[in-house]
Amino acid sequence: MSFTLATSLPSAPAIAAGLVGAAAIVAVLVLAMRRHSEAFPLLVVFALPFRVPIAADGGSAKLLIPLYLVVGAGAVTYLLARLQGRAGAPADAAGTGPAAVTREPASPRTLAFWLSPKGLQWLLFGAVGLYVLQGSYSSDHTRAAENIAFFYVPFMVMFALLRQVHWTRELLVRCLVVAVALAVLFAGVGFVEYDRKSLFLNPKVVAANEYSNYFRVNSVFFDPSIYGRYLALVMIAVTTVVLWSRQRRQTLIGAAVLAWLLGGLITSFSQSSIAALLLGLAVLAALRWDVRSTVYCSLLVAALAGAVVLLAPTSLHFGLKGSGGSASNATSGRTTLISGGLELFAKRPLEGYGSGSFEVQYKRHSKASTENATSASHTIPITVAAEQGLIGLAVYFALLLSAFFVLFRGAGRAPPRPKPGDTGLLPASPFRPALAAAFAALVLHTWTYADFLEDPFTWAILAIGISLAAAASSDSF
Repeated sequence: MSFTLATSLPSAPAIAAGLVGAAAIVAVLVLAMRRHSEAFPLLVVFALPFRVPIAADGGSAKLLIPLYLVVGAGAVTYLLARLQGRAGAPADAAGTGPAAVTREPASPRTLAFWLSPKGLQWLLFGAVGLYVLQGSYSSDHTRAAENIAFFYVPFMVMFALLRQVHWTRELLVRCLVVAVALAVLFAGVGFVEYDRKSLFLNPKVVAANEYSNYFRVNSVFFDPSIYGRYLALVMIAVTTVVLWSRQRRQTLIGAAVLAWLLGGLITSFSQSSIAALLLGLAVLAALRWDVRSTVYCSLLVAALAGAVVLLAPTSLHFGLKGSGGSASNATSGRTTLISGGLELFAKRPLEGYGSGSFEVQYKRHSKASTENATSASHTIPITVAAEQGLIGLAVYFALLLSAFFVLFRGAGRAPPRPKPGDTGLLPASPFRPALAAAFAALVLHTWTYADFLEDPFTWAILAIGISLAAAASSDSF
């Protein structure tokens, strides 16, 4: 997710002052985390959407500075607790931490192991290790190093720390409240932009809107599709509460929030985000009611949507008709990027061109200009195929298979009514369906846009989902 601020290349004194300021912020966060055990996960949820562009070498790298500070503070807090001999105590006492041992774990030689929470974690870290190895022969070492240093490594640390958290029902509710409050605020900013027909951030989108027949907002995000992805994920979580709630007040509040966020999603005109939301809602319907009926309804809706797109007049701007109408125009150039990625894969199918090399190789083979090139194909499997070949694809699909199995297994059971005073983790709580549906929506969005392991939401969803799944199955790490 992207949050942008205008920045310029900092001077040496400015860098020194920034480091001192960052250290002071980390120190304050460490004090807060040592006093309040729930501070770290709540701050992570708060910091997830925000990115700050840092100017360097004539470009701008959009980094998750707030999240880095939170993760750094969390790591320091954990190390201090380890030194004092009390790290992991809350999680271990709850039976959800790494030290909780309830039964003999499956052998890594079996399929059951790789479809377990522990196997999923191994696959996740293995995917990062493979990315590092394949960066050694990449044609763009800088891009690979940036992804490893600014995304993969910090997210792995965040994942490990979130796995140490004692995920109670109350903490999950508080995290959801934080995410919903941010989404409501972001949607409000988007409504102001749409009313004014002026964006607060991102000059590229401003320029694009000047040549479009409709106005796309991106709120405080860098990109309308990233803005839409955030809203879609939050809406899936809120919908879960509405579907599983037995309280009329919660249902009404949830419905009002969904109406507000839906308006924000529509003004982003993000087709990929709307598709992700629909998939998430279909998953929730299947988990809450009946899989077969959901599949039939989904197919009917898909058929109707396809008919509308094919028969709609040019004035609706689907991009298939009129002057310049084509599949590439309708998908904002994604079909061209996909075909280019497939050509790269065909030329080096086994090992690919190396991690982070898509942009360089796409320009080299397609003779595309810098403006038309991109760092990814906007379809993650194609990007993985071009950069990492069949080896990377095998790990990627194994990771997806394991993740879906772990997140969905047992997630559809109707939640029991919590007992008075029960503050423990409910294995069949509605948060497991929410995480499963959100992950499915996120994967679809990555297939139509970009960023999978480069998105902190992937790691956060998997960390919480693995913790809940391990608690539900008494699995151990």
